[in-house]
Amino acid sequence: MMNPSRALDFARNWSARLLYKLLLVLGFMSFGVSVLYADVTRYPLPNGSTFPIAQAVEVTADTGLVFLSGATPLPADSSAGVGNPAYYGDTRIQTISVLNRIKENLEDKDLEMGDIIKLTVFLVGDPANDNVMDFAGFMEGYTEFFGTAEQPNLPARSAFQIARLGQPLMFVEIEAIAARP
Repeated sequence: MMNPSRALDFARNWSARLLYKLLLVLGFMSFGVSVLYADVTRYPLPNGSTFPIAQAVEVTADTGLVFLSGATPLPADSSAGVGNPAYYGDTRIQTISVLNRIKENLEDKDLEMGDIIKLTVFLVGDPANDNVMDFAGFMEGYTEFFGTAEQPNLPARSAFQIARLGQPLMFVEIEAIAARP
């Protein structure tokens, strides 16, 4: 038979271990919940601008960030052959192709376009436009994905004209950063 004093010590230790394990589990659960509900704050452009980008996007320290490598367009008409303007299409068509590729990439990671917090856009000058980037064509494609009623979350964004991408007449490459909610 166990000594009553020893039985009391055993009960206290058992209770303490159980309480410790319970607190540990609750701590991990609260960490998981904080990651699950990470904060993303999007700051609109000033003066009531309706241009479809955010002035800035802020994420909490515990938010997971996903950095996507640059995506380029798939051929719009592969029968046209590389070097033919129809092969990749114009800037609008290429932008839609690139953003669809980004969308698929995000979906593979259980994310969506509304989770994007930053885009870096590289545009090549179009020979048919005196080698100047077709920003209007880019925006036509871009606004099919951002600033819509279905997807109102706007990313911070930069767009640059560059000299060339990997293939002739390829005009668009986009890198994305998404925040995992």
